[in-house]
Parts: sequence; C-alpha cells; structure tokens
Amino acid sequence: MAWQRPDDRLPYELRPISFHPSFTRFAPGSVLARCGDTQVLCTVSVNKGVPKFLEGTGKGWLTAEYRMLPSATQKRQERELLKLSGRTQEIQRLIGRSLRAAVDFEALGEHTLTVDADVLQADAGTRTTAITGSFVALAHGISKLLQEGALERSPLCGQVAAVSVGLLDGEPFLDLNYIEDVAATVDFNVVMNQHLGIIEVQGTAEEGSFSRTQLDQLLDVAQKGIQELLIAQREAIADWEALFLIN
Repeated sequence: MAWQRPDDRLPYELRPISFHPSFTRFAPGSVLARCGDTQVLCTVSVNKGVPKFLEGTGKGWLTAEYRMLPSATQKRQERELLKLSGRTQEIQRLIGRSLRAAVDFEALGEHTLTVDADVLQADAGTRTTAITGSFVALAHGISKLLQEGALERSPLCGQVAAVSVGLLDGEPFLDLNYIEDVAATVDFNVVMNQHLGIIEVQGTAEEGSFSRTQLDQLLDVAQKGIQELLIAQREAIADWEALFLIN
C-alpha cells in the first residue's frame, strides 16, 4: 500500500512556507521562518573582529548557533547549557557551512556574522528550515548594515536553501513532517545554491539500504523543493536586485 500523507500533500509538495522579517527589534536581521508546524526564529548579528586564524587577512567570518527551546516538542526537553549535545553541535556546524557558501568574506572585511537559529516549535525539518530561514535573515541583516554604512558593499554572492526528503514505502517524498520522518526508511537533508549546485547532502538508511536509483530520485525531489524555496526567499527580500552579487 502506498504511503498516505497525514496532511494530504502530494509526494512532491512542500509544506506551507512563510518568512516574517523584522521579527525582533535589535538584531540587524531577524526572520521567523515557518515550514508547516515547524517554526524557527533566525537572527543575524555582526561584530568587529574575526577568529585568530583570520586576523590580518582582511577576510571576515560567519558562524552559527542552534538551539531548541524546551517546549518546542510535545515533551519538554532540558535546556542545553554548558555542554551541547552531539546533535546540536552537528546542526549548527551544518548551518554555518551552508551559509558560508553564500558570503564573499573579502567583501565582508574583518567582521564576524553570527547566525542564531532557535527552534520555537518542531515538527521535523528544523535544520533545513533553520538554513532556509537564516539565509533570509542574513540578507535582511546585510541590507541594514549597508544602509547604516557599516559595510561598503554587499558580501552576499549566492543563495542557499535546504529541504528534507525521504523514502516511505519505497517511494520518495519531499519535506517530511514528524510522523513521516519517524516512519521513513531513508531520510536525507539536502542543501543547494541558486544554481542548484549541491552544498551538502546528509543521508542514511534507517534500516537496510537504498539503491543508486532511489538516491537519484531523492535528489530530484529535493531539487524541485529547493527551486520553490529559492523563489520564496527572493520574494521575502525587498531589495533583492541591489543586494546580491550572484554570478
């Protein structure tokens, strides 16, 4: 029997996605990103100076932090304070790697951009929503810094979005919610740029294995979803044409 989606979406259909800019007051860039029932607050701040390995190079840096609020899931989770879980560390590194692919660090100069992704509500896809939403927050933050004269030119040179895909009853499905994520025999997180070039693929079989054909099918489904996410991101950035140095 073919898998029936709990929300009646088609296999290739994204959950409703929306971006709510200027969600907080003090960060140069802030966006509440909603993907179905998953909600992630993405903020971007800037500080002068860079890590020691970049001092004197004239290049900037971007780093990311990820947290899930205790009440983001049905069962309250303890706050991660002094020691981060392996999962949290892996996700924030993924967010940082993904967004660094969109930044010209020579244009940024010796400044550090810090991205904070805080999950307010989780229904799977928190890391992919964090990446997609943080890119919009990054764009809004850069725009404000340019308006204030803190930067001479835009350091944004690309666009980044991410989505989850998985195999359910042997068939590929896009943008899994929690029920589907738990049931999937294979699940992937895929990050791509504006040219649909792959930045990162994280994937594993929860049981058994999968074929090369199924891998290609999953990437095809992911590409379709990311194309739609890229459009949604651009629609959420008012000064898109002036802001980006996309090749």
